[in-house]
Amino acid sequence: MASWAALSPSIVEYFEGEDSYRCGYCKNESGSRSNGMWAHSMTVQDYQDLIDRGWRRSGKYVYKPVMNQTCCPQYTIRCRPLQFQPSKSHKKVLKKMLKFLAKGEISKGNYEDDPMEPTMEDTVAGDFGLINKLDIQCDLKTLSGDLTESFDSEEKKKGKSPKKGESNEVIQSQDIEEKLGSGEPSHPVKMPMAPKPGKGADLSKPPCRKAKEIRKERKRLKLMQQNPAGELEGFQAQGEPPSLFPPKASKSNQPKSLEDLIFESLPENASHKLEVRLVPVSFEDPEFKSSFSRSFSLYVKYQMAIHQDPPDECGKTEFTRFLCSSPLEAENPPNGPDCGYGSFHQQYWLDGRIIAVGVIDILPYCVSSVYLYYDPDYSFLSLGVYSALREIAFTRQLHQKTSQLSYYYMGFYIHSCPKMKYKGQYRPSDLLCPETYVWVPIEQCLPSLENSKYCRFNQDPEAADEGRSKDPDRLQVFHKKAIMPYGVYKKQQKDPGEEATVLQYARLVGQACSERMLLFRN
Repeated sequence: MASWAALSPSIVEYFEGEDSYRCGYCKNESGSRSNGMWAHSMTVQDYQDLIDRGWRRSGKYVYKPVMNQTCCPQYTIRCRPLQFQPSKSHKKVLKKMLKFLAKGEISKGNYEDDPMEPTMEDTVAGDFGLINKLDIQCDLKTLSGDLTESFDSEEKKKGKSPKKGESNEVIQSQDIEEKLGSGEPSHPVKMPMAPKPGKGADLSKPPCRKAKEIRKERKRLKLMQQNPAGELEGFQAQGEPPSLFPPKASKSNQPKSLEDLIFESLPENASHKLEVRLVPVSFEDPEFKSSFSRSFSLYVKYQMAIHQDPPDECGKTEFTRFLCSSPLEAENPPNGPDCGYGSFHQQYWLDGRIIAVGVIDILPYCVSSVYLYYDPDYSFLSLGVYSALREIAFTRQLHQKTSQLSYYYMGFYIHSCPKMKYKGQYRPSDLLCPETYVWVPIEQCLPSLENSKYCRFNQDPEAADEGRSKDPDRLQVFHKKAIMPYGVYKKQQKDPGEEATVLQYARLVGQACSERMLLFRN
């Protein structure tokens, strides 16, 4: 794991222009549009800043939808775990899991009563179609040597001779060829099948409300019998019953927290044991390596059963590139969480076997959900919802040590796609304005989205993108064994299209990232 002081810079290769390809949501054959880049390596801070500008990663491919042109605009959504309160349907899922663990009970009711059950997946099939068109011709060994020589020369310019082994540490903690020589982008992965919408409460039926009124009336009559003089303290003008408890309500009368519902104690003779393990995504980690084959087998079973993928589309290579290959550099700063930052698999072990894996990124300000795959035999446990609630609780846990880490990113919210609207059920939550990149409560966004697929959520017409590229000449370029500002690089270029590509990249990543990340130009 890289030390905080010796972090290597992010190295990205931007693909010019925009491409039209098949949408994984509405199935439009050429309606989806995005910009993309291949991240050979990336710091967690750079990725945090990128997702706060609407970017998202799939393996090492990082992409940003062209929001005002794509057929299904994808708005980055985040939940605020510190204020999160589980809904009635969320509590139902958690209680179902507890009953199963305690007594082995399996709900026999109609599963349509459960909340919507898609996974926290944000990969669009079309994105992988685009990835397969890209022809990455970097000579990675040359790139490795170029970077090392470049940093060595920078040290010499400063009058420092690099210590033994230090040149590699400047770039990365591991061999740079392992970081950059990760092969071609991922193969296509299909989108989940459309879930069955959950049944909401029938608001036309009054029994529950009537029963509540009856209970109030009974309490009122009981109190009147206890006090014939009618001196009922605390009665409201509307005739509401007085408070039956002192101002300091007992703990049992307070709603249970998310943690209370998840970690409720089980009997000693419980039927099942569930253990959640956090494993770094690294083949150098013994736990990740030892569980790899079982995790891969679960992935294959999930893809074939849930997404109807043929065996040749869910092989070990696809699994590794898609879910085990991350550009994020593992970092462990002293003020960070105990597990550090980076990419992880959160494995759900039931009675000694893996039944689900949540792929997550732990970043400076959030836990970002990437993907979930699970054993279809346990679909009755609503593992998509259960894992999301566990990840929200996990974010709250990390916040206790690292106060700035306080959000849970759920990927993209697509209002025009019914099967993706379920993410709005985790409240309170915010959507990212696609023009000014400020967060706006989802309740304020929904009315606009009902009228138009694409919306600017920031209501201030004068507001602008504060993080926009203001000085492109300061953008960092890696070219021909040298790192240089774009202001120097552009003087060496004769291709008129080169400037348009670099300026488009600068506009999309913003000023801060453009100055920190190295843009590889061949």
